[in-house]
Amino acid sequence: MPTPSPVEPSSRMTREEIRASLTLASIFALRMLGMFLILPVFAVHAKSLPGGDSTTLVGLAMGIYGLTQSFGQIPFGMASDKYGRKPVIVIGLLLFALGSFIAAASHTLAWVIVGRAVQGAGAISAAVTAFIADATRDEHRTKAMAMVGGSIGLTFAVSMVASPVMYRLIGMAGIFALTGVLSCIAIFVVLYIVPPAPQKIHAEKVSFTEVLMDRELGRLNYGVFALHVAQMSMFVVVPSALVQYVGLPVASHWKLYLPIMVVSVALMLPPVFVGEKRGKMKPVFLGAIALLALVQLGLWAFMSSPSTTPAWVLIGLLLAFFVAFNILEATQPSLVSRMAPAAAKGSALGVYNTLQALALFCGGALGGWLQQHIGPASVFVAGAALTIVWLIIAAKMKSLPRRGAATASA
Repeated sequence: MPTPSPVEPSSRMTREEIRASLTLASIFALRMLGMFLILPVFAVHAKSLPGGDSTTLVGLAMGIYGLTQSFGQIPFGMASDKYGRKPVIVIGLLLFALGSFIAAASHTLAWVIVGRAVQGAGAISAAVTAFIADATRDEHRTKAMAMVGGSIGLTFAVSMVASPVMYRLIGMAGIFALTGVLSCIAIFVVLYIVPPAPQKIHAEKVSFTEVLMDRELGRLNYGVFALHVAQMSMFVVVPSALVQYVGLPVASHWKLYLPIMVVSVALMLPPVFVGEKRGKMKPVFLGAIALLALVQLGLWAFMSSPSTTPAWVLIGLLLAFFVAFNILEATQPSLVSRMAPAAAKGSALGVYNTLQALALFCGGALGGWLQQHIGPASVFVAGAALTIVWLIIAAKMKSLPRRGAATASA
């Protein structure tokens, strides 16, 4: 019997793949819009609340969301493997909405902290990402993940513009209430617009210990931790640097972030799509990590002698950072879903997203401590060290074949 010839991967996503990717990306966007809207104004608003004179409590109100997210990702991911993606996503969105309405009704900072903790408990990132992996073929999965990354980047830019205006119009309580409403809209999208999850193919059960100890998944888990520690710690320093060295007031930072986001997404797409098409995703992946390390070293050099370095250097480094960041944000979840056992995608993505959430918490704390005790340039030395270690670890990652290079016998 002749050997089956390889099936050429389709260069286009099907209508169902596009629908699933766009609607699931919109769930991320609706939820993240509610989160990002509070960032530019909450620290100022918190001072008007009882308990708001404590910067520790204000920081806790901001950071506890990431902490409770990290506790929920693995259980939600495992539950989505067992009970289905849609029910778990709906439960998570209900928790997020409940936390939003608690925060909206709060008159003290302590109750805002409770609301933020309940918001974070709705940890649906692993379940949504696993749903995208279920609904797309291998050769198109990174495109779908790029849609999610692009929607989050665009949502961030929109939030920077809209938040001060909305705060003046509806206040912080109104913004929190809006986050709850957006979460309810996302539930409607999940139930009635997102296509049904594909029927599960029977697969042998995999223990959580196997997922946790998998070497290839471990490389990616370290990577997402290093990436987001570097991101959060650098943005402890960058806003002040933009004010001091670029002469850009905080209220005008969106004028820089918006074009940088748009251009960085445009620049990240060609290498991702070409890498996918030609089976060269490992070089693209390693190149993005190397670029991230160079950006960290560049920021260290800039902050070491800012008075003698042109301001456009800082802007160029921010653009390079977001190009690398967007490539890695699009490719890493796709690689996790591909390397994870078929019966444990939700569990694997739960571990991945747990480390991501912990990194958001640790990155802010590390950046603040280094800036206060050693100096702003030290933040980027730490980021460069983490990234270089990541590059060494990732270099040993197995080379992945071209997506879709399956046999026709399937």
